[in-house]
Formats: sequence, C-alpha cells, structure tokens
Amino acid sequence: MRKKTYAMRYVAGQPAERIFPPGAMLHMGKALPAGAPLTTQPTLHVLVWNIFKQQRAEWLSVLQNFGKDAQLVLLQEAQTTPELIRFATSNYLAADQVPAFVLPQHPSGVMTLASAHPVYCYPLREREPLLRLAKSALVTAYPLPGNKMLMVVNIHAVNFSLGIDVYSKQLGPIGEQIIHHKGPVIMAGDFNAWSRQRINALYAFAHNMGLKEVNFTDDHRRKAFGRPLDFVFYRDMTVTEASVLVTRASDHNPLLVEFTP
Repeated sequence: MRKKTYAMRYVAGQPAERIFPPGAMLHMGKALPAGAPLTTQPTLHVLVWNIFKQQRAEWLSVLQNFGKDAQLVLLQEAQTTPELIRFATSNYLAADQVPAFVLPQHPSGVMTLASAHPVYCYPLREREPLLRLAKSALVTAYPLPGNKMLMVVNIHAVNFSLGIDVYSKQLGPIGEQIIHHKGPVIMAGDFNAWSRQRINALYAFAHNMGLKEVNFTDDHRRKAFGRPLDFVFYRDMTVTEASVLVTRASDHNPLLVEFTP
C-alpha cells in the first residue's frame, strides 16, 4: 500500500501541521479565503535552490543573505533540521514541505517558503523506479494584488529512470493543475533534465502549458552531461532580472529571479 502523500506546514508559534491534498483542484473552488497578498511591491523576488540536504557549510548564510529579500523561496532536498525551520518561520509566514523520503532524523523534500499564507496546497510524490526512493513536488497558490492568484509549482524531478515514462508521469498531474489555472504561474526547481529525451519532454510540457523559460545570461547553473538541471518557467508575468549565484554551499547554484506580476 502506498504511503499517503501530504505536506508539513511550519508557521511561527504553531505546531507543525499535516496538509493532505484537497478533494478537488484550485479551479474547482478549493481555495481558502485570500489573506494578505504575497507582495504589495511592483516586483516579486524568487529564489530557487537545491540545498543538498544542508550538508555543506554556509547554506544558512546564503539563505540569510539572498533569501530574506525574496517573497518566495523554492527549495529542493530541504531537510527539516531545526536550523532550517527556524530560518523559515522567522522570515516567512508559512513554509510547506513535502517529505519525499525520511532520513534517520529529518525528512527531506521540496519546501516552499512564502511571505503570504497559501490558499491552496497540493503535495505530490513520485517514486524513483530504480532506487525506489521518492521525489516530491508541491503546488501552492497565493493571492496577488488585484484579485489575482499566483500558482507556484516547486518540483524535484525523478532522476534515475530508463526512458521518460516516469519523468512524464510525474509532470502529468502538475499539468492538470496548471492548464486549468486562470492567472500567473511559476514552475521551478531541479528538473534533472540531463538527457536529450528529458529536456525535449520538459520543453514540450512547458510549451503545452503556455510557460516561458527564464534565461540566464551569465549561466552558472549546475549541469549534467552538458545540460542544466535547474529551471524557472513562468506565465502571465514579466522577468525584470535573472541571475545565478555561484556558491559552494550546495552542489547546485541558487537561481534568483525578479518578476513583475
């Protein structure tokens, strides 16, 4: 029997809470009442980073220096250590993590930190066919000014699989969420797009969803077999700035993107 997929929500001063997938998708009216918007500024700052389970020194200083000014932080391989939870709850209104697999002490998976409470939270997991470990993804939604709703997809794609069947299978349920959403979308994370087949499948998916790719002029993204692994895609917004931060605090470099919603 498959384990039930859920997200853990961390909010300052409150006990951690399990969030199970809602009975229907966002477009079916499954959103909670909207609170304060994600940003009241003309720009939206986003940090995307595979944090390598915080195994290297300086990960916290990178987050403190570059994450604290972002309204959204999308982490992959985030391990729920006390230090990370403290950073998340001190600097953000809500942090949602999908435990992909449980390590001896702390679960690891994608984690989305946001300056607003999500009005929708849909956790997803997909098992690696060869290693039998799971990778996770999280779809959340946040209010923006002007009654708009931003859908955010944080994904860590399956890595070790023959062909692209499982890779495409993981993208499928995410596509169902995006295709029905009326409004802006950010889809980002570690897509493990290290083969021609995978990158073609990813670009075809993005095209079908009406998503554009964020381009980095000084591109220092982590590569495998000559192909970048981390991407940011978007819809119904404008990119005003995009950069890659070179650091040894992880085996991936953080992506910093500034949008105008």
